[in-house]
Amino acid sequence: MSSRADVCVVACAEAFRGDGEIVAAGIGGAVTVLAARLARLTFEPELLTNDGACLLTGDVPALGRAPEVVEGWLPFREHLWLVLNGRRHVMLGASQIDRYGNTNISCVGDWARPKAQLLGVRGAPGNTRCDPTSYWIPRHGPRVFVPRVDMVSGLGTDRGAFDLRRVVTNLAVLDFRTPDGSMRLVSVHPGVSVDEVVAATGFELAVSGNIPITRDPTDEELRVLDRLDPERARDREVAA
Repeated sequence: MSSRADVCVVACAEAFRGDGEIVAAGIGGAVTVLAARLARLTFEPELLTNDGACLLTGDVPALGRAPEVVEGWLPFREHLWLVLNGRRHVMLGASQIDRYGNTNISCVGDWARPKAQLLGVRGAPGNTRCDPTSYWIPRHGPRVFVPRVDMVSGLGTDRGAFDLRRVVTNLAVLDFRTPDGSMRLVSVHPGVSVDEVVAATGFELAVSGNIPITRDPTDEELRVLDRLDPERARDREVAA
């Protein structure tokens, strides 16, 4: 039987479907790293994955394990070339996200006098302007899904984002395939209702028709996940 975390990892992996030979980068936690590696080992074998730093791996190791096969070295200058030329699909986190996918990882509150200092914008502007970008948000709530972000770190569809692909949370899958580029509900995870997702979102969410249930992992995907994450770090990351 699959857990909520298993469903979330597979939903994140689906963001990489059809990408082909580009770098799949999961940032900020076990779920995103597992998603990229799971996609490569199942339905998207041409994906390039790394060790979390600067090595492109020929094999796909478990979390916390060093690769046995190294295909290449990716120094920072080459990494930037990939970003600027759209050869990287990154799955990021967000402290705040609005209905158009603008995200904030920099500060909470007024920029001149913030309540909390976060990471800074880091690579979010370049990633969102030049490359496919998806998001993994483990706690879906109105403090994260806000009407207006306090500072724009990553670009949304209304600010020239290149390709905002998918947002996966502990409750649902969302995307921006609407006429005005606003966020819509794609599916709810098993055991979650549409009303729960709407109530946990601090802006009007596009909801139309019968919303399906996010798919469960296949038996093969569960076997791969158990090899990649035998200590089940994914369960500790996902809020039930």
